[in-house]
Amino acid sequence: MSLIPDDQRERIRSELAEKLVGPVRVIMFTQAMECKFCADTKQLIYELAEMNDKIQAEVHDFVADAQLAQQYGVDKIPAIAIRAEKDYGIRFYGFPYGYEFQTLMEALTSVSRGQTNLSEQTKQKLREIKIPINIKVFTTLTCPHCPTAATMAHKFAIETNLITAEVIDANEFQDLAIKYGIMGVPKIVVNEKIEFVGAVPEDVFLEQVLKTTQ
Repeated sequence: MSLIPDDQRERIRSELAEKLVGPVRVIMFTQAMECKFCADTKQLIYELAEMNDKIQAEVHDFVADAQLAQQYGVDKIPAIAIRAEKDYGIRFYGFPYGYEFQTLMEALTSVSRGQTNLSEQTKQKLREIKIPINIKVFTTLTCPHCPTAATMAHKFAIETNLITAEVIDANEFQDLAIKYGIMGVPKIVVNEKIEFVGAVPEDVFLEQVLKTTQ
């Protein structure tokens, strides 16, 4: 049975045809055993790839292809890296369904275009960053505000090589939810020292990220 509902397939197909510019690779890491949502995640990316020939879906075994997983910084599954010719450091951990399907669609578009709609002021501030920054955005599939925060993090990563952005499903990775004290989502953790909650505006998100450079 298809994961993408029949009544939405044509709309999604049209959206991809309109927005995708260059080829984009969707690289997934899975494992046959001990991964509750790996099969669904794999099916979803294959369904998307069938909708547009600019999307190339690749599936790798987390154990057998451990060296490749390490290359992409993948340490848990299901994991998805979305890249074009360039790897922008955009990662998903978990099944990007529910509201997070919107985040996945936005990531495909931004990576395919290699650019974002962030303000010029924000882009300039991001270009001035001198240290590596990792942004973790904890989400759930039922959170309507999470895609805003998750997409913002991904856009920041596209604008500078020094930022990597991970979207992590708090329900799937409950050990991390406990570690980071997730009481509400979206929760954003920047370089393990700055934490904030909510789908904040672009300028506020930027301000929090830049605190790690001070």
